[in-house]
Amino acid sequence: MKEVIVYTDGACSGNPGPGGWAALLRYGGHQKVVSGGEPMSTNNRMELTAALEALRALTQPCRVRLHTDSAYLHNAFTRGWLDKWRRNGWRTSSKKPVENQDLWEALVDVGSRHEVTWVKVRGHANDELNNLVDELAVAAMEKYKV
Repeated sequence: MKEVIVYTDGACSGNPGPGGWAALLRYGGHQKVVSGGEPMSTNNRMELTAALEALRALTQPCRVRLHTDSAYLHNAFTRGWLDKWRRNGWRTSSKKPVENQDLWEALVDVGSRHEVTWVKVRGHANDELNNLVDELAVAAMEKYKV
């Protein structure tokens, strides 16, 4: 099974506001960038969309090391939040509906085809690839700013 290194990030101008997302996928000597945005979104939606679109870009099952600076995204998968939300009928521990359920469900579905390891990185630190996807996400967002 191929191992793919992925870096993702989302950006939003205002929250909600114009949003952008980007992902960098690396396998061997190959590299692919996917990005996009929306005229009205939230930062969390853009973070989730970046991860979702990165996984969708894979054409076959892979081992994926997905790097994110989003604690929301990372913790949902590594701390069991997602499992709890699903068991509770997509409700949080305070009985409120889970935000972004559509994206979480899509991530679970697409992610189930791969062996994903979630890696938390510090945002706006000295991680060259995280800084690159941040710049790409901001550039994608800029297209939607009025």
